[in-house]
Amino acid sequence: MIDRKQKVVLGGLPQKIHIKTENEANPVLLFLHGGPGVCNRHTIMKDHADLAKVFTMVAWDQRGSGGSYWGAKAETLTVDQMVEDSNELVCWLCETFHKDKIFIIGGSWGSELGTYLAFRHPEKIAAYVGFGQVVNGAKNEEISFDFAMEEAKKAGDEKSVAILEKVGPPVMGVYKGGFSGMMAQRRVMMKYGGYSQNAKKRSYFQSFVIPVFLSGEYSVSDLLGLVIGYKYVLTHMWSAVGETDFPKTCTKFETPFFVFDGVLDQNTPASLVQAWFDSIEAPQKELVWFEHSGHNPMGDEPEKFKKLLIDRLTAIKDKEKNV
Repeated sequence: MIDRKQKVVLGGLPQKIHIKTENEANPVLLFLHGGPGVCNRHTIMKDHADLAKVFTMVAWDQRGSGGSYWGAKAETLTVDQMVEDSNELVCWLCETFHKDKIFIIGGSWGSELGTYLAFRHPEKIAAYVGFGQVVNGAKNEEISFDFAMEEAKKAGDEKSVAILEKVGPPVMGVYKGGFSGMMAQRRVMMKYGGYSQNAKKRSYFQSFVIPVFLSGEYSVSDLLGLVIGYKYVLTHMWSAVGETDFPKTCTKFETPFFVFDGVLDQNTPASLVQAWFDSIEAPQKELVWFEHSGHNPMGDEPEKFKKLLIDRLTAIKDKEKNV
């Protein structure tokens, strides 16, 4: 049994991880959180702790966020640096747990990071799993903005329409006002079920802030880093996220590639996924749709999601020698 939090130096910066497993011989599963800058250790280790029976679970606060905020310089908050940090962590985990390869899973921005990691550094990746899958940053925001505007108009929600008109349509994924503009769009989109049908009546504060503080997962220093780091990382990285175009840059993978996506997702719109996925070449690939889920099927349909995750990854583990 392992349940420990520690720091690992990645890219010259001490970064916080939490490792939990009932058996350290279990295959390692590294979770890549969204945002960028939105830690999810509290969700992974509390709501999905049952996965520790099957996997050695690793949740990580990425550079600039949560327990990895302190000392993260703005100029290092780049997609390339995040990919190299994650590769260093993969190598560290392989060495620490005596594995040749590990599994990675990423949601939202984490799916972007995971896709780049699987594409650039496949050697130690046994399989990639993505949900809330990012495909194209600019088109992503155009579709999400249009959805929010259309739903607000249909509901006669003049206040939300005015907010969106003030923010204006995004340009290459970037909203007028930057961070505040994006958050304004996200609040309206969430209000109309674009994130999750389950979250329609919940505010961002209720669905994220309260669970973070009540979880007991984070130290006072981690919490401060989380609060400050969220805006810090997003502000410096969002334009780069908006430039993402996987149909042009990432279609050939050397590792098994899975996408478990919610049909109702308008945060990273599900409508973009199928065409890109069809173009992908990989040793094994599978796209599974979750009919009752939005941006986070792991939260919307947890039992189905985890059963599928265990089934697919265990099958790969049984084929591989040392995963």
